[in-house]
Amino acid sequence: MHSKSKIVLALVAGVALGAAAVQGLHAQAKPKAYLVTESEVLDPAALSAYLPQVRQAAKAAGGTLDFVGPSEKIVAVVGEAPKRIGVSEWESLEKAQAWIDSPERKALASQRDKAQKITRQFIVEGK
Repeated sequence: MHSKSKIVLALVAGVALGAAAVQGLHAQAKPKAYLVTESEVLDPAALSAYLPQVRQAAKAAGGTLDFVGPSEKIVAVVGEAPKRIGVSEWESLEKAQAWIDSPERKALASQRDKAQKITRQFIVEGK
């Protein structure tokens, strides 16, 4: 009986250590980040030419540009609705910030400025 108690105690201790390790790994995982962009289309043809290029550059940088949107149909609940919104998903806040400052994104600035007017853009960290 004494050896069975030791086995049960060892099993319980192993489960507890495993649970603690899993919890620790979850705590280390960085939350995803979402880049939210409110914009207004200035030139639909220029936007059609710009979007494939920016999608490809964002994908190469680790983002999913069409996570949500861009959406033309927005219903206001409180306050005024933006004209157009897009949400892109990133592995982390740091990756999203790196994309904003990247040479690849900056190289597309002149096309972006012809295609759309960005009225607000921000990064949200989430789970």
